[in-house]
Amino acid sequence: MLRLRIAIIVLVPCSSSLSAVGETAFPALGVENDPLWLRYPSISPDGTTIAFSFRGHIFTVPVRGGLAMPLTAGPAHDSSPVWSPDGKLIAFASDRYGHYDVFLTSSQGGMARRLTTYSTDAVPTSFTADGQYVLFNGYRMGSAQSSLFPVKFFPQLYKVSIQGGRAAEMLLTTPALHAQYDREQNRILYEDLKGYEDPWRKHETFSVAHDIWFYDARTGNHTKLSTFQGENRNPIWSPDESSIFYLSEESGSFNIWRLSLTDGLPGSAQQLTNFQRNPVRFLSAANTGDLCFGYDGEIYTLPVGATQPQKVTIHIGLSESAAATQLRNYGDNVTEIALSPNGKEFAFVVRGDIYVASVDQGETKRITNTPGQERSISFSPDGRRLVFAAEYAKPWGIYEAAISQPKEKEPYFFNSTVIDIHPILENDQENFQPRYSPDGKEVAYLENRTTLKVLNLETKQTRIILPGHLNYSYEDGDQWFDWSPDGKWFLASFLTPERWASQAGLVDAGGQQQLTNLTKSGYDNLLPRWMKDGKSMIWFSDKYGLHGDGGSAKSQQDVYEMFFTQEAYDRSKLSKAEYDILAESEAEQKKKNSEKKEEAKETDANAPKKIEPLAIDLNNIENRIDRLTLGSSQIADGLLTNDGETLLYLAKNEKGYDLWSLKPRESELKRLWGTEVPKSSPHGESSPAMIRLDKDSKNVFVLAAGKVTKVGVADGKAEPAKFNAAKELDAVAERGCLFEHIWREMREKFYLKDMNGVDWDYYKSVYAKFLPYISDDRDFSEMISEMLGELNASHTGCKLLPDPQNADAIAVLGAFFDSDYKGTGLRIQEVVEKGPLITASATVRAGMIIEKINGVTIDPGMDFSSLLNHRAGQPTLLSIFDEAKNVRFDVTVKPISIGEQDELLYQRWVKQRRELVDKLSNNTVGYIHVRGMNDESYRDAYSEALGRESKKKALIVDTRYNGGGNLHDTLAVFLSGKPYLEFLPRGQSIGWEPNERWRGKSLVLASESNYSDAQLFPWIYQHFGIGKLVGMPVPGTGTAVWWEFLQDPRLIFGIPEVGFRDEKGQFMEKTQVEPDVKVRNDAKSIAEGKDNQLEKAVEILMQD
Repeated sequence: MLRLRIAIIVLVPCSSSLSAVGETAFPALGVENDPLWLRYPSISPDGTTIAFSFRGHIFTVPVRGGLAMPLTAGPAHDSSPVWSPDGKLIAFASDRYGHYDVFLTSSQGGMARRLTTYSTDAVPTSFTADGQYVLFNGYRMGSAQSSLFPVKFFPQLYKVSIQGGRAAEMLLTTPALHAQYDREQNRILYEDLKGYEDPWRKHETFSVAHDIWFYDARTGNHTKLSTFQGENRNPIWSPDESSIFYLSEESGSFNIWRLSLTDGLPGSAQQLTNFQRNPVRFLSAANTGDLCFGYDGEIYTLPVGATQPQKVTIHIGLSESAAATQLRNYGDNVTEIALSPNGKEFAFVVRGDIYVASVDQGETKRITNTPGQERSISFSPDGRRLVFAAEYAKPWGIYEAAISQPKEKEPYFFNSTVIDIHPILENDQENFQPRYSPDGKEVAYLENRTTLKVLNLETKQTRIILPGHLNYSYEDGDQWFDWSPDGKWFLASFLTPERWASQAGLVDAGGQQQLTNLTKSGYDNLLPRWMKDGKSMIWFSDKYGLHGDGGSAKSQQDVYEMFFTQEAYDRSKLSKAEYDILAESEAEQKKKNSEKKEEAKETDANAPKKIEPLAIDLNNIENRIDRLTLGSSQIADGLLTNDGETLLYLAKNEKGYDLWSLKPRESELKRLWGTEVPKSSPHGESSPAMIRLDKDSKNVFVLAAGKVTKVGVADGKAEPAKFNAAKELDAVAERGCLFEHIWREMREKFYLKDMNGVDWDYYKSVYAKFLPYISDDRDFSEMISEMLGELNASHTGCKLLPDPQNADAIAVLGAFFDSDYKGTGLRIQEVVEKGPLITASATVRAGMIIEKINGVTIDPGMDFSSLLNHRAGQPTLLSIFDEAKNVRFDVTVKPISIGEQDELLYQRWVKQRRELVDKLSNNTVGYIHVRGMNDESYRDAYSEALGRESKKKALIVDTRYNGGGNLHDTLAVFLSGKPYLEFLPRGQSIGWEPNERWRGKSLVLASESNYSDAQLFPWIYQHFGIGKLVGMPVPGTGTAVWWEFLQDPRLIFGIPEVGFRDEKGQFMEKTQVEPDVKVRNDAKSIAEGKDNQLEKAVEILMQD
């Protein structure tokens, strides 16, 4: 049964993802005709050959079509090929060292040369006209003079010699995508980047949409060429440079346009292609004037003078490795655990499959073997069955795995032979989170994420317990319910209708839907659980905990206990001595009762075990509540031991988790165990965390940071749980299931039921056909981003998280270097404050030269980055030459990571803005920058505004480059203070109410780079007339997003699922916020270190 069922599951699940490509989803081995998902095509200068990316490798094919030949090979992902002017070389991006670097190879094939070494992406855009340099986009430190916000999202434009070495020259400090020099190398044609958005979003018409520019290197001026108020991308010069070609959505979808130039100024635009719905991508041109581009996963050309594009018919030799399975053994990345009732084994989920392992020996049985995901595991009361939810080619269904052999032959899952897996609920609804009833005859589950229902396993009848409108599920798995020990009740979380806050409720299990609010609190009340055989419940509340502000705020909780009878409550109030006496008496009585039961067994061995109904007294139940924890903390999970005398709870700390043991009766608290969440953990703080007790409350199993640890309750002795999670990973099949999951998840949770007017079924068929031709996560994430981008919504896209294993990790020194210096070593232009060169042992300052790193001389033109690879935090010897004093000395420093340097650069940027405001206002106007809409940023803003800037007459609140969170209301209230009471002891004024708000004038800076909640705040600020809004229009991106981590731990995608609508019915997602005073920071001003928007803000406040 197992082999047959599993075989079916392996072949069938998620098959609807592939239905669009026909019955034969995957091509036969041999030559692959007309392959799809051919990306980044680039035509050679002579117009005879096209280079492109397929399955993570670079291929070339004649422009007339035919058999494509590979230029690159190996496990890395190679992309974005560009040709040298003579057609002999091809530069491309490759992640062979963890991040994209620029590589160079012959257009005829051969070994590739690495041109860049840095631990951020570098992507080539073109060659210089003489073919000696490759232009590339990459984020480095940029220019010391530039006023651009220092963040990886905004790369600079560099050039690197084809011989390699140092990326000696930064061409533009502002983003310049798809950059190309003209023949004389006087002008650079490029696509701008104004703010945050997924690059594959379509139909964007807000201020952040891309435009086409050229930069004149002789004057430093930038000229805007595009006029359409929407997306304009991928510009290229015509052969005679009298016009440009580019991609634009002016016709509704991306098509090729031609723009004539007169004396370098834009003229009329002409549409050259007329594709509908699907976008044209990756435009390139030959010297002949022939154009090449990608459309719908294939490659086309538009010969000069032609009116209709021509498809390039391509054949590619297949590699068997494209669909090969890989044997993986997972020791971490566990996402959930469940202990069997007898405590002998535990079930767990790794990469979407279910396993069961022996607690003592670690012997492991794999229960499911599918490319899709299973989750929500629960043991039956007898431990012979497992119920779980799965996606098997349908919406989520409920399934059961049972040991086929009799108990006397195979008592446990971990050493069983045949497992019977069968559906117990499959329909057109999303059903998951199943849990057996205490008698094992029924299963409770969630229908469509929020409706609590019960399924009778014998009759197959279902009944509603809690209607779905009483809850909202933001993240899958965030709903909670718990069967009572007698099976007659549920404890469940539900929402109050007036506000988005959770309550703990009691509802009968018979389907009467009579819900009693047990907590009745304005604070969140989470995870209510039955304890002490149903005599009480515990739950978590943030009533007395510290509360953060903004997105991802880290509020603290306490564990509370509510008693369902006065007798149970009185028992909890006994002193330790009184309780010991009572416990001794009960133990004696239990022994006598046990003897009587043995006699009863002899007379009625077949009598069923009787479950006593619970006694629940709701009268004055609010008077029978205790706060168990002695102090608040960020609680992830908590349980009482069987005797109810010890509370075990898992709490977050700054680096990971601590497991605490508390005896409430004695107020005895001790830390049992702790762990850190590694920085390399794929999900970081988002990793699931839970605890489960064994049968006798002797051991607690902790899941944290993807690892399972067994901890002794009495002594805190900890050891890793033993298991062997082997999996034959079929990545191709898994990606098919992930595609189906993502498409359906977006359909079910997108904030608009009409999917923003998009035919979502159509786009499923469009993108599903590419699945057989995708063989790695980079291509997959890009394809998913393209599909999600069809929705024309913010917060979409699929991200591929970096894999630190075997990757370069270049450290940095926290200094700007003089790019004009050509001698030995690195001449320091500026030492960044708080960086590693600031030491007490030696003075390192601007003008000095770093000649050696760890004894290695930095020769002229040498790429020194490799000398700092994996050196972050490691003592490193620098040999310094002080030219001014003609003195050489050594100093030992500890280089920092690029991320740490970015933080220093941010602090530098803020300080520069603040000093500029002080200078322009004669110290009468204050300045703060709100980096994110989160608790940390709010605390920084609060500290600065009411501290350093408290005596200023007005305050500039800079929200530019803010990526969002959830701080809009808090920040608006903070800036809306009006004095109404003065603190006056004996005539001395010591302050005013409101004491914790800014009471003076304020002005907000915003721009195209405000995103998400950073769009809501400027709207609110302007809507309530708090002050003036200055800068550039803010694109409408105001939705709440869930970034869902997938079973492939490196993949995450966004669902904008909660819209914000004003009283007029207008969604913020579709509302661009127009400033009161419009000021643009142009690229030339930024390069010169100017901030036009900030200067205008000071001017306005000085005038008021």
